[in-house]
Amino acid sequence: MSTLVLGIIVIIYIFILAWLGWLGYKQTKNSSDYLLGDRKINPMIMALSYGATFISTSAIVGFGGVAATFGMGIQWLCALNMFMGVIIAFIFFGGKTRQLGAKHDARTFPQLMGSHYDSPLIKRICAAVIFIGMPIYAAVVMKGGAVFIEQVFSMDMDVALLIFTVIVAIYVISGGIKGVLYTDALQGIIMFISLLFILIWFYKSMDMGFIEANRNLTNIAHLVPDHLRELGHQGWTAMPVTGSPQWYTLVTSLIMGVGIGCLAQPQLVVRFMMVENDKQLNRGILIGCLFIFFTVGSIYHVGALSNLFFLKTEGMIASELVKDIDRIIPLYIDKAMPDWFGVIFMLCMLSASMSTLSAQFHTMGAAFGADAFPKLGRSKNPNSTIAIRIGVTLFIVISYTICYTLNASVIARGTALFMGVCAATFLPVYFCSLYCKWVTKEGALASICTGAFASIFAMLFLHKAEASAIGLCRALTGQDVLIESYPWPMIDPLLFALPLSVAAIIIVSLATKKTAK
Repeated sequence: MSTLVLGIIVIIYIFILAWLGWLGYKQTKNSSDYLLGDRKINPMIMALSYGATFISTSAIVGFGGVAATFGMGIQWLCALNMFMGVIIAFIFFGGKTRQLGAKHDARTFPQLMGSHYDSPLIKRICAAVIFIGMPIYAAVVMKGGAVFIEQVFSMDMDVALLIFTVIVAIYVISGGIKGVLYTDALQGIIMFISLLFILIWFYKSMDMGFIEANRNLTNIAHLVPDHLRELGHQGWTAMPVTGSPQWYTLVTSLIMGVGIGCLAQPQLVVRFMMVENDKQLNRGILIGCLFIFFTVGSIYHVGALSNLFFLKTEGMIASELVKDIDRIIPLYIDKAMPDWFGVIFMLCMLSASMSTLSAQFHTMGAAFGADAFPKLGRSKNPNSTIAIRIGVTLFIVISYTICYTLNASVIARGTALFMGVCAATFLPVYFCSLYCKWVTKEGALASICTGAFASIFAMLFLHKAEASAIGLCRALTGQDVLIESYPWPMIDPLLFALPLSVAAIIIVSLATKKTAK
């Protein structure tokens, strides 16, 4: 496709996003509109926004590369995302979250927790966790989009990163949550069509059926490299050896970290508070499940099957051809898909990046302007959104800066890391706010602090993937991790932190219940 045609299509796409952002701006009259759309968002738009926010370039580039390297075991994450992230989230969390938000007139996740437990300190700590953790996740998403554009279009990554960051900034800062939701809905449709087409095109171009392709993938298990076989790799259609290093990474970090962590994502929780009633909320379940099944399900499947394509065209499997797993999917798109699809998939990647980034920046800006500094810029106008817009701008700059410090093959791991921290820090107090009236604010505060501290401690001193890279444990003790006997260095921080967080909320609440009463 010529540069002129490519430029025209991208410009049209940008103008559509600008128009949707302007539409959101025109419908934003006060801070309630900016944060929650006045709680009157169309359920279909909310569901598409939920799915588009959920699925980012991390899922497409990062986890697609994981599937290419380690196989279809990552499909368990797709199943868990549908079950936990949509069915459980909408049915058991969504309605009660909407009711609790309306009861306390909460507009952000920190406000929801702080108001329910009657604790400004809890609100500030929740906001602080968002300040610290979410910019790293946003930077990972930025890297995913930039890697694809750099690989496929031979564009300088710095230029590509700057362009789409500026675009996201414009419609998030100006349009508020309505601008975010409208653009998310469009971007979700683009992602759905693009990723489904990739799966269909693979079978067509390779002239294989579903059963034949999976049989052929099974038959090349002997090509697994020795260094991966030593980690427990048994082939691309089999789970790793139970208890092996690869098994712990796949199951405890990627599948459980993201599959459970999705329940406590602040940018997803607030979407439950945007509709008028539970009936509208329930309409989004089918849309959400279908969206995840046909988007991440497709890219995970194609990621593993890409080994057949590279073996046929290049004479080697994906991980041998590309050492950085974050570059496997971009290379596959460049080599296997028709030329005209490159621009379509670029729009898909931009959509995946922008939909997630816009939700993250909106959440971070809300935590800054509505939770941490609620009086900033409101001396004359109590409905002013200037503080939130300042927060959005600040965290865009921070995330943009962090993106340049990230190493190779970090996208999938970075996503799982952030979601695991959210699960350990927020999930127990969030669940108890909906179902456990006996929990005290002291118990909630203990749980949040324990989950956050245990997650950080495990990353610094127990889990080898992070501890060895950071180097603090080695500097203090002379060894990479405190407990070197296997399998402790391979167990994800989530499995240390979440049980401790649950124990803290139960024990401290029972101990302080009489006093609180």
